[in-house]
Amino acid sequence: MKAHFELKNILQNIDGEAYKSYKSIEGEYLFNDYTLYIDDVQGNPTTSPSSLRVKIAQSVALFPRDTYSNRSREIALRDFITRKFHEAINKLSKTERGSGNSGLISIDNAGQQILERTSAFVNESFVEVRFTVGLPAFERKVAAKEAEAIFFDELPEIIRSALLFKNLDKDALYKHIETSEDADFLRNELENLKLIAFVAENSILPRQSGTSSLPIESGAVPFISPDTLKMDVELPNKGQITGMGILRGITLIVGEDNHGKSTLLKAIEQGIYNHIPGDGREYVVSNPNSVKVRAEDGRSIHNVDISPFIKDLPSGDNTDSFSTQSASSGISQAVNIIEAVEVGADVLLIDENTSANNFLYHNSNSRENASEKYEYITPYIDNARNLYNEYMVSSILVIGRSEDYFGIADFVIKMTDFKAQNMTQEATEIAHQRSDVQKIDSYFGTIRDRIPLVESLDSSKGGDNIEIPSNGISDIEFGSNIIDLSSIEQIVSISQINAIRDAIQYAKKYMDGKKSFRQVTSLVMLDIGRSGLDVLTPRLSGDYAEFRKLELAAAINRLRTLKVEQK
Repeated sequence: MKAHFELKNILQNIDGEAYKSYKSIEGEYLFNDYTLYIDDVQGNPTTSPSSLRVKIAQSVALFPRDTYSNRSREIALRDFITRKFHEAINKLSKTERGSGNSGLISIDNAGQQILERTSAFVNESFVEVRFTVGLPAFERKVAAKEAEAIFFDELPEIIRSALLFKNLDKDALYKHIETSEDADFLRNELENLKLIAFVAENSILPRQSGTSSLPIESGAVPFISPDTLKMDVELPNKGQITGMGILRGITLIVGEDNHGKSTLLKAIEQGIYNHIPGDGREYVVSNPNSVKVRAEDGRSIHNVDISPFIKDLPSGDNTDSFSTQSASSGISQAVNIIEAVEVGADVLLIDENTSANNFLYHNSNSRENASEKYEYITPYIDNARNLYNEYMVSSILVIGRSEDYFGIADFVIKMTDFKAQNMTQEATEIAHQRSDVQKIDSYFGTIRDRIPLVESLDSSKGGDNIEIPSNGISDIEFGSNIIDLSSIEQIVSISQINAIRDAIQYAKKYMDGKKSFRQVTSLVMLDIGRSGLDVLTPRLSGDYAEFRKLELAAAINRLRTLKVEQK
């Protein structure tokens, strides 16, 4: 380890030299209150910025033990520190220091969700933060004075502002931690309460737009629970809260357009995550294995048994082991459900607005009169009950033609002007008066395990890179293939995609030609649980965030070169 002044000496000695001379500053430097690690220096000003870390002893940082006394609090504190470091960068850092990314200091940019991240770590001994710096240059030459300003002026101020407990807003910090801890407690209580979701009274569910995760700043109607679905839960920090509990089974969310149906489902969809104070959805939680499934026209499919939904195809293809490079909307949605249940989904979330019509409802193309040019899909209305009875997989559906589904629903929630009403009894009475909806099959069928073959996950051509197209849709560039994740709606962070990308590579170690998707992904998650997200790669990464095995499996399933065998 070198003294901090040695870093200044090196910079002065390489001033004006070729940019690659920055490589000489890699190493560890002891400053007065912290250690700076320059782990990896970029090759030129336009490539990915340099990777750095700061480690500060708890004897200096002085975070009280109760801020990280359990797993929930520790993750929330790490998330809070990341946010404060990011705020300090925006306040104290200057970015105009030459070409490319010169002078840019950056850390994982957290959104509305509180996630486990590799950007910050806390324990009894130290606090560590990982970030990047675009080392400054002019015409691809070292700009030593500008680099000195970063290392000796800006970074010390950023560190003091974000990593010393005495300089943080204590009330905000504890509120962040306690809110997250309460959400974890509430989510863990769902199983005991036989619930799949809970929506607290006075939650603010609407967002600023369809593409924004930010709450409406004013004018939003607070959520009020129907009396017949209302229940109280005692939280460790906030105390008693009241809200709507959604029990296991089949729940419909119905009502006129623009009255809050999809808004409620979206909040439940995001209830797999904890949310920051002020988000409005802090106490909206859902079963951690809840999966949003939608139609995905054109996706690739690999040896999936789609016979629970489709027995015959005009092409004559075998539906017991179906593959295609471009699935129709209806087939893709059926496959998305089968693949999700295959790896452990407990709850399926379905919105009519993002579904294939022939997947949800009966149409004129019945089994009896289906012509050769059409595929016959057993609609979800005929499979939802069987799926629950045989696999204990619940459903929450936003439905327009709601009366068609009343006969299979356990609960019906009607949204009117963003207010929830329990119309289960009325729906049951309507269903008893109808005789036009009948089940086609008496059972769902077998969800067959599939074995991913490691040789089909070849990333040697083109390397493993992350690509974010200009339209904001996130893809993984895997070798010469693009894995399209735009329909995986519960991915909320580019850092999750970074981690999933490397988890695909890591998962190959368990693909021995015998283990199923469920086994492979479970083993990956077990390793992460034991060793953290750092287990995914030999390099130290500050840009990972937690993900679920459901999203990992979904990403692998969308690799067009994938090959699988059925058990």
